[in-house]
Amino acid sequence: MKLGFVSAVLADLRYEEVIDFAAEQGFTCVEMLCWPVGRAERRYAGVTHIDVSDLDASKAAGYLDYGKKKGVEISSLGYYPNPLDPDPAKRQVYTDHILKLIDASALLGVNRVTTFIGRDKAKTVAENLLAFQQVWTPLVAHAEAKKVQVAIENCPMWFSDDEWPGGLNLATTPAIWREMFKAIPSPYFGLNYDPSHLVWQQMDYIKPIAEFKDRIFHIHFKDVKIYRDKLDQVGIMAKPLAYMAPKLPGLGDVDWGNFVSALNDIGFRGHACIEVEDKAFEDSLESRKKSVVLSRNYLSQYLL
Repeated sequence: MKLGFVSAVLADLRYEEVIDFAAEQGFTCVEMLCWPVGRAERRYAGVTHIDVSDLDASKAAGYLDYGKKKGVEISSLGYYPNPLDPDPAKRQVYTDHILKLIDASALLGVNRVTTFIGRDKAKTVAENLLAFQQVWTPLVAHAEAKKVQVAIENCPMWFSDDEWPGGLNLATTPAIWREMFKAIPSPYFGLNYDPSHLVWQQMDYIKPIAEFKDRIFHIHFKDVKIYRDKLDQVGIMAKPLAYMAPKLPGLGDVDWGNFVSALNDIGFRGHACIEVEDKAFEDSLESRKKSVVLSRNYLSQYLL
């Protein structure tokens, strides 16, 4: 596996500085965030390490040459909006930018984008699946034509009150994944697999790896801590942050030995990126850098 990290943790730094840090710390790849330049909509959003709005061959060569010189490659271009937003204008903005990401990923030779399906939080799963087909069929067709993988993260995006009741991302469970891949069977459409989101949903995060082995295009290494005493008080119907918290790998409830073993069993040799959303390490840039190093040190026992 190629170990990297998601660039959102170093939002303060320029692309070159992110690559420098990755090289200094022995990482071989980085998932580069490519939000439209502007104000962040939420925590960990709005990070732009590659601006795809005006990317051309010359600029792409500059990004690639710098990474190659440092021995660090781009694992994916990341952008995580809500392409099924009920507001047609917002939906159009998000899908237009995903198309730009696909084109940029092809131009860079990365050939992968990581994103969300999106969801209308007020509609049922069945209703969202219909909207998903309408919105995503042309997006995936464009990606397939460009030979770019689309890897969907399995985060429910239900953390804040304004994301209630359904969350902002449909691709949350194996049952839904099966429906997604039945509706859009393209080999360029798959998963950005994050075990932590299955843990806090009280689900098995190992079994799906074998079933969806051909659909796992990218991995997020992120942990989560379930506070059982709080869960006993509020129940699984409560807002998830009432009973859980994202953590660095090794500081939560994911069994990383079993998880990496399952990835080895399916022969996964792709990109696996540490994603930091641990509030205990958010007070400064140095703390966030340290969080990436600590995560690397912990995971290295299974990967090196």
